[in-house]
Amino acid sequence: MDGFVRVPVREQDAKVRATNFEEVCLGYNKEEAEKEAQRCLNCKNPQCVQGCPVSIDIPAFISQVKTGDVEGAYQTISKSSALPAVCGRVCPQESQCEGKCIRGIKGDAVSIGKLERYVADTARELGIKPEGAKEKKGKKVAVIGSGPSGLTCAGDLAKMGYDVTIFEALHEAGGVLVYGIPEFRLPKTAVVKKEIENVKSLGVKLETDVVIGKSVTIDELMEKEGFEAVFIGSGAGLPRFMNIPGEQAMGVFSANEFLTRSNLMKAFDENSRTPIMRPKKCVVVGGGNVAMDAARTALRLGAEVHVVYRRGEEELPARKEEVGHAKEEGIIFDLLTNPVEIHADENGWVTGITCIRMELGEPDESGRRSPVEIPGSEFDIECDAVIMSLGTSPNPLISSTTEGLEINRKKCIVAQEDNGQTSKPGVFAGGDAVTGAATVILAMGAGKAAAKGIDEYLSSKQ
Repeated sequence: MDGFVRVPVREQDAKVRATNFEEVCLGYNKEEAEKEAQRCLNCKNPQCVQGCPVSIDIPAFISQVKTGDVEGAYQTISKSSALPAVCGRVCPQESQCEGKCIRGIKGDAVSIGKLERYVADTARELGIKPEGAKEKKGKKVAVIGSGPSGLTCAGDLAKMGYDVTIFEALHEAGGVLVYGIPEFRLPKTAVVKKEIENVKSLGVKLETDVVIGKSVTIDELMEKEGFEAVFIGSGAGLPRFMNIPGEQAMGVFSANEFLTRSNLMKAFDENSRTPIMRPKKCVVVGGGNVAMDAARTALRLGAEVHVVYRRGEEELPARKEEVGHAKEEGIIFDLLTNPVEIHADENGWVTGITCIRMELGEPDESGRRSPVEIPGSEFDIECDAVIMSLGTSPNPLISSTTEGLEINRKKCIVAQEDNGQTSKPGVFAGGDAVTGAATVILAMGAGKAAAKGIDEYLSSKQ
């Protein structure tokens, strides 16, 4: 039965990792990776590639892992992905490449994500870099945002020979990779910074502390700075709230603020100058990956943590791996539950939250069952902090300062799916700025499509 079961990946013990911010998953070593790679059937019509938003040649790189050719495997992956060490850690492989794997029909899918991580980590240790452009085109392209869509677009354009500059609003590059995803899932110094250095090694320039729409506008970049095309990959960092009574109390945070303080500003470190609340009992509202990240961060800061979600476990949008890790670490899940009011003391600090029980109603046209309140089922949870993780929207600053840029009713930039072209000639967009909050790999796919679109646009202007 060996071929039907994947090689297990080593992890920190749950009780130990719940007290630290070190990476939970320890990854494969050489022997484990090569053994797992042997399980790949090298299909003639590989469905896994179709399931990958950036179309990595998965059978090819796994074949190279089988023979110990890590450099070859890394270059194969790098042709399609600018961030393999990131994707190997945070991609929802179970619903993408691994979800299409033929091995998964009668057993475990090949552990594609863990193999990608092994290749990227080993290449980093050996100092292997992605291959750059052989010729320069002499044309300037601006990329706004250094998150996964911006880094991918910039990397692909640089490989094509364009002169690319990334403009980042924060003091540190990486976007959601540095401010949103915790250290225990995605190490910042060992992984994210090294991935960014690889993109820069292709010739990409990076300017931080530049707020497009304030420091400089897109129109000025094109009309005065000589950029012939612009890609907007500014993400979606504007948090949403429930607008329930008491939501203005002190001790109520957006997941964005809580995670940014911890991840980007290193507030979990006692030597950090950035303050962060260390709650004793915390309620996290939401059921996505960001909610799991916030809950597991609060746990590591010493809190008893409750995740409140209005649907059931089957409907939790977070990755099953993240939910499993959260449960192993001791996080309590209050499912089919919805907050209706937050309570505070005379000084304005949170003391608790009133919730109501829910049940799933009849399916709508899409087949999704909407939660319905159960009258009279209200109950209270005592807590000193509430973290709202209800999704995010794009910041309207860029769209409001750019002439001729169309947005939709959700304040997202309107762009063509296949090439990222917006309503403004020469301006392309992708990732969360277009779709609203989504996954890292989908943002990368959008950045990749936009790079191709920009190349076609600039080539047609010759």
